[in-house]
Amino acid sequence: MTSSRLQGRVAIVTGAGRGLGRAYALALAKQGAAVVVNDLGADLHGDGRDTSPAQSVVDEIVGAGGKAVVSGHDVADWTDAKSLVETALSAFDGLDILINNAGILRDRLFANMSEEEWDAVIRVHLKGHAAPARHAMEYWRNKSKAGEKVAASIVHTTSLAGLVGNFGQANYASAKLAVVGLSRTLALEGARYGVRSNAVSPSARTRIEASLEPPPEGSFDIFSPDNVSPLICWLALADCPATGQVFQAYGNRIEVIAPSAIEVDVRTEGRWQLEAVEQALNHRLPRLPQLGDFVEGLPS
Repeated sequence: MTSSRLQGRVAIVTGAGRGLGRAYALALAKQGAAVVVNDLGADLHGDGRDTSPAQSVVDEIVGAGGKAVVSGHDVADWTDAKSLVETALSAFDGLDILINNAGILRDRLFANMSEEEWDAVIRVHLKGHAAPARHAMEYWRNKSKAGEKVAASIVHTTSLAGLVGNFGQANYASAKLAVVGLSRTLALEGARYGVRSNAVSPSARTRIEASLEPPPEGSFDIFSPDNVSPLICWLALADCPATGQVFQAYGNRIEVIAPSAIEVDVRTEGRWQLEAVEQALNHRLPRLPQLGDFVEGLPS
């Protein structure tokens, strides 16, 4: 490990056995953080368990002189999520950073989607963010109330699917937009305890987004997961000012997504009538954003 911007800080990264989570864990460790590498080891659909990918990341960090331990906890299980936080406390005597990254896919046209396909994705992406954050927030609140200084950071993973919608991903998009609401609420609640909360929408080549082709040899890889890691490390810094924000990151670009704002505001005297609503709004509705507005190079 060659840097020290995060020296002395302890991080949990969920879904860290592969893809973006692996890139985050390695980058945080390179900056000096001790890392709990969490990964259930399930397949893309959430089935099975295998901690060997997470162990491989731990071995890589330790082999480079860093500090890391493996976790096979199910982040969407309330009790397991508590044990995950306790793993950081027992292994490294603290917790400063929580990177919620774990996720699965069960893509299906909504008219064909089963209840199980809906529940599985909501469970992992939303509850799998909420459960670790719940126990981490309790730890930081108690620490703050005991008079100890807290400079903690939670980074949640959202998606353009949640911000603009995506065909065949009603379950995934719903969970990812809900994550934004969770993040902004935790930013409000955590402020008094020294806890910041932000959401990042990464565009990268992973098991979830395998359609992004590698570039020709020798050219910049726009969709490498490593491109997102510097933003994650910045958000993890004790003195980072960002909280309640939503970022889109890929390649050499970081975009800050504006908070929800009123685009059209029409009024009438007293109560609206149907025809008046029609006349006022029929030709004033704003254009809906598309994936291409945020990221160049994503497949259509």
